[in-house]
Amino acid sequence: MCTGVRFNSDDGEMYFGRNLDWSVGYGEKVVITPRGYKYNTAFLGENTSEMAVIGMGIVEEGVPLYFDCANEAGLAIAGLNFPGYAKYEISAVDGKTNVAAYEFPLWVARNFKTVDEAVTALKNVAIVAKPINEKYPVSELHFLIGDRDRSVVVEYTKQGMEIFENDVDVLTNQPGYGWHQENLRNYMNLFPQMPKEVRWDKATMQPFGTGSLMRGLPGDYYSPSRFIRVAYLNTHYPVKSSEEENVSRLFHTLNGVSMIDGAAAMADGTFEKTIYTGGYSTRTKTYYYNTYEDPAIKSVALESQKLDSGELIIA
Repeated sequence: MCTGVRFNSDDGEMYFGRNLDWSVGYGEKVVITPRGYKYNTAFLGENTSEMAVIGMGIVEEGVPLYFDCANEAGLAIAGLNFPGYAKYEISAVDGKTNVAAYEFPLWVARNFKTVDEAVTALKNVAIVAKPINEKYPVSELHFLIGDRDRSVVVEYTKQGMEIFENDVDVLTNQPGYGWHQENLRNYMNLFPQMPKEVRWDKATMQPFGTGSLMRGLPGDYYSPSRFIRVAYLNTHYPVKSSEEENVSRLFHTLNGVSMIDGAAAMADGTFEKTIYTGGYSTRTKTYYYNTYEDPAIKSVALESQKLDSGELIIA
């Protein structure tokens, strides 16, 4: 399971991040795809885009498989688990731009500078259930895509390509985004303010302290609960100014929905935990991350790398 979030600083810079929750890691590293790197796509031939990309992922057969990534123009994307709902095409579709599921995040980040550009192109895209090899089967995902202006959720289901405007700038897992958006109406009573004293006949009552009007905010790890919690935290967090304040906001918000080992077992009996938290700042073009075992926040600045190189960079 996973959680994603996007927000702006007071001067409009975007901060975009996610938790990756699972029982084990994949050996993921920060991977930089330089402008000069060429690779063969599954259906579209050699990728000739020259936009540098940074994010967390693994490399298989020379192709960066990103869990989340962002490009130097400020467009970011994260894939979140969506089992039972994602339904990709079995094979390439005539008349469509066909993109294999494993390469979708990289394809979006390598080819588009804004959400508007991506949305226009995605209306003619088919995501195809083609694995890169037998080692890595196709993952059923939906996607959070954001830039400085807005974010959208992309879901490829039995209805085909669906794109949702994301008015709370967050995403978790199943059910679909439309269901989560409707479910928010069940929590309209939540407020961060402290209530005034209340009189019941002769009795005068005051709150014990802060948080009284937060009662009912879900605290479990269930996907609908995490959606409500991260939406509440993200929308009520005070807007910040500096890089340090906004990076702190990103990690505190995602820590509010992070998963602790031993609390929630999967079907096979193993426990989910937040393998890593990662995110991107458009202000400094820097990717920040920490891991379950090492909570210290580390960073890799995109512009400190050799971006005109023809070789992948593993930071």
